[in-house]
Amino acid sequence: MSLKKQLKITFLGTATSTGVPMIGSKNPVRFSEDKRDKRLRASVVISWDDINYVIDCGPDFRQQMLRANIESINGILFTHEHADHIAGFDEIRPYYYRMGDVPIYSDARVLKALEKRYDYIFTKENRYPSAPAVKPTIITEDDVLEFHGVKITPIKVMHGDLPILGYRFGDVAYLTDVKTIPATEKEKLKGLEVLITTALRKESHKTHASLDEALALVEELQPKRAYFSHISELLGFHVDIEKELPENVFLAYDELVVEVN
Repeated sequence: MSLKKQLKITFLGTATSTGVPMIGSKNPVRFSEDKRDKRLRASVVISWDDINYVIDCGPDFRQQMLRANIESINGILFTHEHADHIAGFDEIRPYYYRMGDVPIYSDARVLKALEKRYDYIFTKENRYPSAPAVKPTIITEDDVLEFHGVKITPIKVMHGDLPILGYRFGDVAYLTDVKTIPATEKEKLKGLEVLITTALRKESHKTHASLDEALALVEELQPKRAYFSHISELLGFHVDIEKELPENVFLAYDELVVEVN
């Protein structure tokens, strides 16, 4: 039976796929001295008691885990197979050395992409001695999981035309790269304490929600608090955007910690 736990969400990264600032950019955000405008690729770790579950491990994974001082993990949940969400997969090696096979959770399509890109991690024969190993579990939006007393519900969202997974941990939902959400999946998002979702930029985008679309989702779902992530430098300066948001909506930033009682 799921029990009420105090959840802690640590934002490991809050940027879109290029990071913020983007290489070679002339956008004014690049020259900001506000550390909240320096963003690694989007990922979070959700913790309770001594449990840590990471959602996605992009190209900044090693730096993020060192910065957040995450010495142990209980597993990794993947949202989808794009490079900014899986390109740090090999960096799980130190966790493998300590804990053995690392539990990972994804849908079948994402697991196939991981197996292709990181075949040496999944192979059973002639393994490279220092290669990590994993214990994969295939999940779908129809599953309900329970990790150490916390209910986990996968949520199918649409990343443009690509179906991907978000996750609800208790009363916290993490939806990255979302553009639209099927009505049946929105039913799973009622009664949230915290909603974390995408707000890429102010202008419309084919595969990611804009700021106005993210605000409309908050208005529809009515979480007690909302945090926007997967942000492009085109959204603007953190300090300016925060002034435009409702009092219960916040712009997330790297190393932000949010607790939910």
